[in-house]
Amino acid sequence: MIRRANFAPTALFALMSGLAFAQGAVADPSYSLKKVASFDHQVTGVTASETGRMFVNFPRWTEDSEVSVAELMPNGDLKSFPDANWNAWRNAKADSMSAGDHWVCVQSVVADKKGSLWVIDAGAPAQAQVVAGAPKLVKIDLATNAVAKVYPFGLDVAPQGSYLNDVRLSPDGKFAYITDSGTSGAIVVVNLETGKARRALDGAPSTQFEKGVMVKADGKPLMRPDGRGVQFSADGIALSPAGDTLYWQAVKGNTLYSVPTSALQAATLADLPGKVQKVGENGPADGLLMDAKDTLYISSVEDHSIKVRNGNDVKVLLHDKDMRWPDTFTQGPDGTVYVTDSRIPDMSFFDPKQKPALETTLYKIVEKK
Repeated sequence: MIRRANFAPTALFALMSGLAFAQGAVADPSYSLKKVASFDHQVTGVTASETGRMFVNFPRWTEDSEVSVAELMPNGDLKSFPDANWNAWRNAKADSMSAGDHWVCVQSVVADKKGSLWVIDAGAPAQAQVVAGAPKLVKIDLATNAVAKVYPFGLDVAPQGSYLNDVRLSPDGKFAYITDSGTSGAIVVVNLETGKARRALDGAPSTQFEKGVMVKADGKPLMRPDGRGVQFSADGIALSPAGDTLYWQAVKGNTLYSVPTSALQAATLADLPGKVQKVGENGPADGLLMDAKDTLYISSVEDHSIKVRNGNDVKVLLHDKDMRWPDTFTQGPDGTVYVTDSRIPDMSFFDPKQKPALETTLYKIVEKK
């Protein structure tokens, strides 16, 4: 039985990215966060379809969650998606269940605005060992709510130590780009027509976490009891509206990078590192979203903030101390931007006093009237 989310139904407000934002570290008083739903489990991904359907996911990090992918219904219920069978995996039953047709450790859900939902299963519960046969990209037809295609990834694409994180789809529907935030950061490029996938920029400086950067929470280094800090490599990912430029950065890092997607699609990747550009510094960040006006939304994980970048200009859009760790963005059909708060600093990874199940929240950005 899926436990109901605490849903706060309110009218949607369009977010106009062309408005002026406050300078420097001062948030724009015109914008604030409004709670949409709260969950009994740790949420990471959220996405809205072109018709306004909302989907969320819950990775198996500190608990063997009863739901991995769910549709957030208008009345606040969470409905297992696409069905109960895909959500039937339990870590305790790993020896008796097939990993290729169940959600093992889902990190991201993305609607392509063309009738499909795409799901990234990193296949590594607790961000640890990759379960054999589990890493995959799954396409679900939203007209039928049925799985349309599964793109399985072997050890050549998702080796031990990998953690497939987030995905963007090319406008022509021919390619998927996936960040690997694991031990050796990379960009996984999937040809959706042939099903072939390959690792690009594997181990390159642009996809690794930055040495010397210590991610903080409330001004203090965020560390596990054994002294390890946050070490996520290439994580946040965004695609330009035309689909010609891919952006990404590590959580443990300050730098935003970009590369022409034509270089990622090329027959050979030998010249790829030389085509990577440093866009600028965002500070440590998790999720990224680029809207139709080339405004890049940035989850500023150290200071409870959401930033926006227009070219070289980076400004604070809003600050809310109740948002512990802004994680993933999505944009609704009316322009509203949503963001999950995954509360990573409050996980039992970093705070052993916490229970395995972590209550989390989905917000939307609203313009004050």
